[in-house]
Formats: sequence, structure tokens, C-alpha cells
Amino acid sequence: MNNYQQILNQFWGYTSFRPLQEEIINSVSSGKDTLALMPTGGGKSITFQVPVLTMEGMGLVITPLISLIKDQVENLKKRGIKALSIHSGMSHIEIEHNLDNATYGVYKFLYLSPERLTSDSFRERLKNLKICMIVVDEAHCISQWGYDFRPSYLKIAEIRKILPDIPVLALTATATPEVVTDIQEKLMFREKNVMYKSFARNNLVYIVRNVEDKNKYLLRIINNSTGSGIVYVRSRKNTREISDFLNNNHIKANYYHAGLNTDIREQKQNDWKSGHCRVIVATNAFGMGIDKADVRFVVHIDVPDSLEEYFQEAGRAGRDERLAYSVLLYNESDKVKAQTRMKRVFPERDTIKKIYQAVGNYYQLPVGSGKGMVFDFQMFDFASVFKFDVMTVYHSLKYLKQEGYIELTDELDNPSRLHFLVKRDDLYKFQVENYKYDAIIKMVLRSYTGVFNDYVRIDEYLLARRLNITRDSIYESLKMLSKLKIIDYIPQKKTPLIIYTEERLDDTDLQLPAGNYEWKKNRHLYRINSILEYASGNNKCRSQVLLAYFGETNSDPCNQCDVCKKRNELDISNYEFEMIANKVYDLLKTKPVKAEEIVDSLSYRPEKTIRVINWLCDNDKISVGDDNKLSRIN
Repeated sequence: MNNYQQILNQFWGYTSFRPLQEEIINSVSSGKDTLALMPTGGGKSITFQVPVLTMEGMGLVITPLISLIKDQVENLKKRGIKALSIHSGMSHIEIEHNLDNATYGVYKFLYLSPERLTSDSFRERLKNLKICMIVVDEAHCISQWGYDFRPSYLKIAEIRKILPDIPVLALTATATPEVVTDIQEKLMFREKNVMYKSFARNNLVYIVRNVEDKNKYLLRIINNSTGSGIVYVRSRKNTREISDFLNNNHIKANYYHAGLNTDIREQKQNDWKSGHCRVIVATNAFGMGIDKADVRFVVHIDVPDSLEEYFQEAGRAGRDERLAYSVLLYNESDKVKAQTRMKRVFPERDTIKKIYQAVGNYYQLPVGSGKGMVFDFQMFDFASVFKFDVMTVYHSLKYLKQEGYIELTDELDNPSRLHFLVKRDDLYKFQVENYKYDAIIKMVLRSYTGVFNDYVRIDEYLLARRLNITRDSIYESLKMLSKLKIIDYIPQKKTPLIIYTEERLDDTDLQLPAGNYEWKKNRHLYRINSILEYASGNNKCRSQVLLAYFGETNSDPCNQCDVCKKRNELDISNYEFEMIANKVYDLLKTKPVKAEEIVDSLSYRPEKTIRVINWLCDNDKISVGDDNKLSRIN
């Protein structure tokens, strides 16, 4: 057993690596910049966590989701591995405290949200950190060709100048060929080095069903399936409604979205993971960091915005490598909804500018100031004050984020935290002199460990119950202790954040070039059209369509999806079907032709050609006119 396997066994309990993990570890450990493409559930975190534990120094992990940062840091701590995080949901004192710990403590991982890279003070502190590896998670975010571009990722190149000899490991589960090239260029790879595991999932069956009553069909899917599943919808309201519908039909279901507080989300997630709840109905907020092996089905009630999103969410089924199903429910109304969404996703440029200026006025921020400042953002209050549509606000801010003017985080649910600022001896003197705070200080010390060394999550309700007083009394006492500089107390809050990555600009300096706007709009339209074509198409293997989108153009038909199953009923091989269908299309390219003329002109057995023609007619690929001539449907 080599050193990496010993680490894997000691901290994770596994005796062997999954395919490609060890090759990635060997590549980056030898000092090579490495881009690793691994499908969802492939075990990406192992590829950097294991080698960093064998190296001197600390791994710097850049990842965009603050909720994922929190989960990964907590999971490492539970394994006895020292890890820290820095993100915009933390106070300035908290950030400085963690940077001090990173500089002078023995920590193995520092997780960082990308907007912190724009901070001059962080880059200055970085020079004193002993970094052994730079990890770029969700690396597709660095590419404008990708589906989730974040300008703050472009700052990683500046980090490389500060740490010139440190290898980079870039990780993503979804990247088209153009994104793969772009990632390596933007991260300044010293030489191209891509390691990938095929995106093919032989145990996962992709199915599209064209149905009008989606709830009724969903019920049929679940009743005909075993094991647990995930149902994805677009709106928070629908998570509740469909969950209620399933429970009313004797299927134990629960709902999940980002608007729920942390404790409730964790409870719902744990109930599903433990099997107390069979189906979780969720928005795309559910799934990051979830590794439940025995999910037998993932159903999409609504069409996602891209094949990247669909592929990532569908991939949460069948991680135990047993047979599983991903079902997309589709009908013609989905196309209309997608076109309507397109208009909302790209507000007019003048509207985006008005919202930008309104945000500055909301915070009474003078032009030329604000760079690096972080604000809680109550979106509904803002929309109400300035009389904007909430979704127009949201998508305008997302566009401003893509242009690099601001960062907008997802809704954060930060629990209360505290940290003692004084030494034990000084605290004892304070307790003697301020007896009214003695009981609460003692209860905090009894209830939580590590409060002198670090910020610790606390629960005011728990403390209040143990002291038999109100939660408000606890809150006021902690606020006063914070004011007296005995503790630093950060009360719980739940809100998105806006971070000004540049100073506030006036209208003449705020640049939203028409060409850039149209390019982004066309890219978004391309992604939407790609998934609509996938959903409405029924003449090519689903797996082949998905794999071709991600650059795997020579894959074999899966022989399991709805398209392959239909073809198999024709008793014709996929290869023959494709050959005959393409010949038919060629003959119909310029003018309508009678079926018998097509049969006579092709060298295939007549009965096979007739079966293909009938299939193409039944699936609305060609039509029969009044003159019995066949025409291609565009």
C-alpha cells in the first residue's frame, strides 16, 4: 500500500481509488498543471485532499459556492483534518483571524471564494502562506464559453504570479471542448495536460417522455421504480406543491430549496439520505456535495437552461454503478416557457444600468467609492422600494456580475458564531468584576469547545433553554459582551450579499457594450436550443447526443434509452438505421419522392427501408403528402 492509499484508508476508510483518481494525484504531485474532467460523483475532492495531506504546506482551494465551502470544511474537520475558509459571508475580524491562523497555524486546507481574490490585502497576505497546491474547483467558471462564467475566476492568473512554482489542479464535471482549451489558457498552464474519464455512464438510462400531465406521469415513474429519487423543478413553490401531491398519493416525499433555513435543509437532506423520506422534490439548490450512492431515479419536471446543468443533475442517479434512470418530462409548452425565460434572463441594457444605479442609491454609496465593500441584499425590499420586477432585478445583477462590476452570492444562511477575544485569566477577572455576565459565560464555555482559538457556531435557543431565560436576553448579553471586546459575536443572518468588485461608476463610465451583450445572449440561446433539441429529438441515442455535446463523438449507442428501445423494435441495428435514414434524408433534400422510388433506389433490403420510413413518419421526421410523396420536415 503506497503513501496515497494509506492516507485514503486512514481518513476516508477506502482501500482503493476510483478510476482516474490516482492518475490525477500522480500528475499534480509531480508538479504538473492538471485539468481533470470527472463526471458528477466521480470523487473529485479526493484528487486534491489526499496529495495535499502528503505534502508540506497547505492546499488553496478556490470554489464558487459558499454553502459548498462550509460543507467541505466541516467534513474535513470531522475527519480530524485542519481546514479554514475565507468568504464574503464572514466578518472582517473573522477573515483576519482565519488568515492569521493560516499564516501561523498548522492547517492543511484554505478554502476561498473567488471574489476574495480581488482583495489587495489578501494577495499581500498570500505571500506569507506556505501553499503547496492551487485547486480550482468548478473550473468551467473561468471560461466565457462555459455556462456559469464568473469574472472573479480570471484573477486566479494573478495568484499564479505570486506563487509561480505551485502546480494547479483544475476540476470540473462539465466542459465542452472549447471550454477545456479555454480553462488551460486562462489558468496559464505551463503545458497542456488534460486527464479525463469518459462522461459515459453505462448504468444510467436517459429517457425523455413527451407528456401533457407531468404529475400523473411522475407518479407512474415512481410507482414503477425502486429505491430513492430526486425530482427537480424550477420554482420553490412547485417543490412544495409536488411534494404534497406525492404524499397525497402515498409516496413519502419532502421538498427542498434555498429559501429554507440551514437546520430545516439539513433535516430534510438527512431524512432523504437515511431513507426516512423516499423522494426529495427540489430546485437546483439541492445536490452540490450530496453523495448518496443508491439513487435509482432523477426526474426533471422542468427543462433546465443547459445540457451542462441537466447532465450534472441527472448524474446524481446510480452512483453505486447499479442500473438507474434519468427522466426528462417534456411537452411543447416547455419551448414557449424557455422563450419567455430568455426575455427575462436578458433585460434591456438600459434597464440593467438603471438597476445598477438604484443599488448604489439603495446603499447611499457615492460614485467612485465602494470597491471591496460587502452589503446584505434584501432583493424583495429593493424591488419594492424602486418598483422593479424581482426577476428583472435578479437577472440584471447576474449580468452585472458577469461583466465584473459586482459579485452576487446565493442566499446565505449563516449561523450565529462567537470567539473569545481575551485570554482565560483576563476572562476570569472580568467575570469576578461583572457578575451579571458570569452565568452566560460559564454556559458558553460548558456548551462549546475551541471558543478561545476559533469562531464557533452557537445556538442562542439552546443557551436560553439551559439558562431558563429568553432568547432575546441571550442575544442582548452577547451583544454587550461583544461591545465590551470580551467576545466577537456574529448573530445569525440569512441574506444574499452584494460585493462591489469595482468602485461605483456613473452612467457614462458604466460600459455594457452591445456586442458583448448580444454575444452572451446568443451563447445562452445556443445552450437553451441544445437542450430543447435534446428533449424534442427522437432519432438519435440520448447518451450519444449528450456525449457528443461534451466532445465524445465516437461513442456507441447505449441500447437502453427510449430512442434506442424504439429502434430495437424495428429489428435493425443502430448503424443500419442511421445509414438508411441519412440516405432517405439525402433523397428528400431537393424534392418530395414516393416511398417506392426510395425503396427501389437504395441497396438495402426493402423491408428494412420500409420500417425506417415508417418510423421517420411516425416520429414526424418526414411527412406524406396528398400525392403519396414523402417530404422532409424541417
